[in-house]
Amino acid sequence: MMQVSKKINFEDPTVLLGVRALYIVSNLLIAGVYLYTRSKIEAKKDRTVLKYVEPAPMGSTEEPKAVTTTVHAYDMQQLRGLWKAQLMGVGMMGVMHIYFKYTNPLLIQSLIPLKGAFEGNLVKIHLFGEPASGDLKRPWKQSGGLMGAMAGGQEIKTDKKSIEAAEKAGRGGAKEE
Repeated sequence: MMQVSKKINFEDPTVLLGVRALYIVSNLLIAGVYLYTRSKIEAKKDRTVLKYVEPAPMGSTEEPKAVTTTVHAYDMQQLRGLWKAQLMGVGMMGVMHIYFKYTNPLLIQSLIPLKGAFEGNLVKIHLFGEPASGDLKRPWKQSGGLMGAMAGGQEIKTDKKSIEAAEKAGRGGAKEE
């Protein structure tokens, strides 16, 4: 996409307007997908209890935190994270385009987040109807980006022994709803 965006004449006002329109339509489509996913989550209202151990933040001396929640609450929390990430992307793109006058990222950011939205676990389960098993089994692995990759063993644990150990440690165990 970088090579393609370099060959596009962004100096032409018609082309620039078209790319801006593509960016806006892409973000509206993502918003529509997330709103529809939210309606599907609300319609299911899955109250199945979900227990897992959330790893301690990297570099902290805190113990891992035991979390008890429902599938509905977990999905809504994940959806809020997706919304937040999308809004941050739009904000950064707005600054880059309006303030710094960069135009190439408009084209790239029209396609990559759209692809990511349709490949997300929530959308796969609620929009495409895939079963929540295998890689789609909750809780999902957190993508910590570069820092998460460097941390290595920081993963969410769902085994009974880890959950009981975290609950006994005293950090967590409160039900989130």
